[in-house]
Amino acid sequence: MLSEPPYGNGYELTRELKAESVKKSRIIGVGHYVPENIVTNADLEKVMNTTNEWIVERTGIEERRWFDPEKDTVSNMATKACKMALERAKLDVKEIDFIVFATITPDYFFPGAGVLLQRELGLQGIGALDIRNACSGFIYALSIADQFIKTGMYKNILVVGSEIQSSALDKSDEGRSSSVIFADGAGAAVLQATDEDRGVLSTHLHADGDFAEDLYVRDPGSSRKTRLSKELLDGKTFNLTMNGNTVFKHAVVRFSEVINEALEQNGYTKEDIDLLIPHQANLRISNFVQKQFKLPDEKVFNNIMHYGNTTAASIPIAMSEAWEKGKIKEGDLICLAAFGSGFTWASSLIRW
Repeated sequence: MLSEPPYGNGYELTRELKAESVKKSRIIGVGHYVPENIVTNADLEKVMNTTNEWIVERTGIEERRWFDPEKDTVSNMATKACKMALERAKLDVKEIDFIVFATITPDYFFPGAGVLLQRELGLQGIGALDIRNACSGFIYALSIADQFIKTGMYKNILVVGSEIQSSALDKSDEGRSSSVIFADGAGAAVLQATDEDRGVLSTHLHADGDFAEDLYVRDPGSSRKTRLSKELLDGKTFNLTMNGNTVFKHAVVRFSEVINEALEQNGYTKEDIDLLIPHQANLRISNFVQKQFKLPDEKVFNNIMHYGNTTAASIPIAMSEAWEKGKIKEGDLICLAAFGSGFTWASSLIRW
């Protein structure tokens, strides 16, 4: 008679013990940095055919930050945001085990910005992973860091979003619909393993590449005969292209879907949300989602009025500012949600 296979009760017990020992990941510090250069709507009126009223009505933006080429880089902005987050977390930089860096505007074509941040923080030797998911990038990065901590691979992870968009904008009348929106900045969070019954409850990631060209920068692309040519420069394919109507129509649907997905998975309702922090894409989108969920103003955090759309940096910048203002408190249920280029969309539910 054959003996009991090795996958009987002993195996089940081991699996249960492992499940019990799974860590949660908790955000213990947040930080941000935005360039000093403030660009108001009045400033844009001087270089393109637009008005303050037109911009505010369509986007909600009153001013934004654009980088100073003499001072700001994607990696050094991220460094400043990380140092703030580490200080608030009361954690020494040498305790960081891993970096997940979300950006679509790295300082170099390659390598990615993660290793440059690592170098500036003096963390040579640890891993650095770059994420290219545009406006959803920070939540994608947060999800990856969360999984690494849950498996026990790392204990302390820096999750970063940093972007310089202004150098890719067409600041002529032709490009005004997008150039009034996008801006520069960096945000960061320190994720730490915890045995407490709080932290990142779940993350939800989605994409639909059918709409990739509705929000994109075409060049430089490696599939061209040459990455740089007079024809490419003259064709302005280095500038951002956006089909605003398509983006808006899909965003309002996907935002709602992915927020509901997070609530349903964790057994919560919209009434349980203490603060919704949406990606700062357009104030009209945020307001539309707020009305759909019937959330009062104090339960939705927006700062696009002052910073514009900073892509992967927008959620961590907003989260850092919300924490500063006392709008995020211990025990609060926080929902993050994003939609952007790809199309990609994502959410995360966090018990702070």
